[in-house]
Amino acid sequence: MNRSGQAVAALAGFYRIPVESILVAHDELDLPPGVAKLKVGGGHGGHNGLRDIIAQLGNQNTFHRLRLGIGHPGDASKVSGFVLGRAPRAEQEKLDASIDFALGVLPDIFAGEWNRAMKNLHSQKA
Repeated sequence: MNRSGQAVAALAGFYRIPVESILVAHDELDLPPGVAKLKVGGGHGGHNGLRDIIAQLGNQNTFHRLRLGIGHPGDASKVSGFVLGRAPRAEQEKLDASIDFALGVLPDIFAGEWNRAMKNLHSQKA
């Protein structure tokens, strides 16, 4: 996924999608498993996929983000294996539930009701 920016930029270019109309869903170490949050813009925060997307979009970072919490292993040296590994069953169930909940706010996002989508998603209980 560290080259995900190539696909995002290619689709945006081909379909003439403005950066501000792109929604990127990604894993988020800074959120606990089962929590999903929406955000607009920001840096890559060390996330290599986001780093590549921002670079491939010409250093534009104003796209929308669906941040899916996966938690943090507690030790920076374990992050790569943690992110690329399989989640334990209990955490996977929380991740699946947060994805299902996030899918429920997509109609609001597609209708341009970003604030309503954000309010509904951020009221989710992990």
